[in-house]
Amino acid sequence: MPKSKRAKVVSLTKVAKKTREQKNALLKEVQENADKWQYCWLFEVGNMRNAHLKTVRRLWKDTARIFFGRGAVMAKALGTTPEEEHKLGLHKLAKQIKGQVGLFFTDSPPSEVIEWFDDFKQPDFARTGNKASRTVILPAGPVMQQHSNPPEPFPHNEEPQLRKLGLRTRMDRGVPTLDLPHTICEKGKTITPEQAQLLKLVGIKMVTFKVGLRARWDAATGEVVQVEGQEVAADEVAGDDAGEDAEEHMSE
Repeated sequence: MPKSKRAKVVSLTKVAKKTREQKNALLKEVQENADKWQYCWLFEVGNMRNAHLKTVRRLWKDTARIFFGRGAVMAKALGTTPEEEHKLGLHKLAKQIKGQVGLFFTDSPPSEVIEWFDDFKQPDFARTGNKASRTVILPAGPVMQQHSNPPEPFPHNEEPQLRKLGLRTRMDRGVPTLDLPHTICEKGKTITPEQAQLLKLVGIKMVTFKVGLRARWDAATGEVVQVEGQEVAADEVAGDDAGEDAEEHMSE
């Protein structure tokens, strides 16, 4: 009789060893970049989306290096005390590494970096837990998709999904139709899973991915300068993508 796969013994020591090796490799990589570049910026992300962060990486591929996530490892790499810091002044930056933040190494002038990130804002769909930035009301009549220009009515086969999400629709000549206006969400209120899905189906983007620069370390002087006017609001920091393993973000 063959052995049950459930009875298979899996050694956890290999998993732990691999994790330590990854952390040590990451620590070393952060330190190597601290030696390579003139500036190190500490940043946070509003309405985190992996796709948009990858776009930032791609656009800065040849002139910068980005690390995001694994704050404890990044802080250790920089050194959190004057005695432990990897280079002069880095402990002042390391002590600010809390929550979902990242490091941005570059030689580009500070004014150029601030201007670029101030301009790079990407609209995206709201997710469960976000606050509605405006009230959205679907008017009576055919339910329209706003992905296209001009908007087009939903196809008949999507009516069951629309009804499941709370729309009281009926079919009128093969088109899902509302007899009365329907409020999807109200400004300032927390968006539910059904509302988030409905907003995405309709094609209404309500949040904005952006990078907020918090502080800058200068290798030449060892000074850390706080960046004003680039803050990300507290309700924008968290995101569904934010909890993903940092190895993916850091190894690209």
